[in-house]
Amino acid sequence: SSLPRPAPEIMSSLRKFVPLMDRVLVERVQAQTQTKGGILLPESAQEKVNQGVVVAVGEGARNQNGDLIPVSVKVGDAVLLPPYGGNEVKIDETTYNLFSQHEIMGIFKS
Repeated sequence: SSLPRPAPEIMSSLRKFVPLMDRVLVERVQAQTQTKGGILLPESAQEKVNQGVVVAVGEGARNQNGDLIPVSVKVGDAVLLPPYGGNEVKIDETTYNLFSQHEIMGIFKS
């Protein structure tokens, strides 16, 4: 199952926000609200989804020599996230999570 890509109008509003250093802004995939059989799940039974789509990245961090180490994910990448961590950021009524690059656990290849 492929992860949703941010809509063009969302991407234009995100141009207002640029993460610093090696930080990555991610939109989490929404939790399922009903089972395959059609049963609606109460919010308390919905699991926190650990997948998301990268919507903005910083330029990278500097090493001890001052060399720039670029971020290894790019906008549009589907990523595996830790169940906790990151900082919630609200931009134009949408909630995102801001992670340091080292907190992102992997990239889903299509």
